[in-house]
Amino acid sequence: MDLANFRQKSLSDYSHNKKLRVRLRKVKPKVLDERFAAAHEEQFEKIDCLDCANCCKTTSPIFLQIDIDRLAKKLRMKSSEFIDTYLHRDEEGDFVLNSSPCPFLGEDNKCFVYESRPKACREYPHTNRKNMHGILGLTLKNTLVCPAVHEIFQDFSKEFRK
Repeated sequence: MDLANFRQKSLSDYSHNKKLRVRLRKVKPKVLDERFAAAHEEQFEKIDCLDCANCCKTTSPIFLQIDIDRLAKKLRMKSSEFIDTYLHRDEEGDFVLNSSPCPFLGEDNKCFVYESRPKACREYPHTNRKNMHGILGLTLKNTLVCPAVHEIFQDFSKEFRK
């Protein structure tokens, strides 16, 4: 995956994708959820996250206390030690990683703590969830991070024209 080209393409498409988000808000919620779920399956048949890992290289998930406790146990640390070592609170008060790329990302794009990874990582890029209406803003932002989400928006731009 050529992430430099992806970044440039996703940035150039962003204003178009913002307009598409407005059109997607007009789609019935159940229909939108079904379309996103189908598009998610289609894209992830073509795209292998291990070829990319851009999400792990450029963003941080939100860590819930249950995620912190699970990862601390996996790493044989106290939860407070895990927080002190890896996390800080962002402007919204959520726990996020101190740095990018993720410290648990290997050179081969595999996660060292995959089985214990945070809920946000398990659900990323959130395109097969219910209530897509409620997260269209987040999904738009994810077009800049995840090639699969970008491709979903590209496909939808043909399908959901004015």
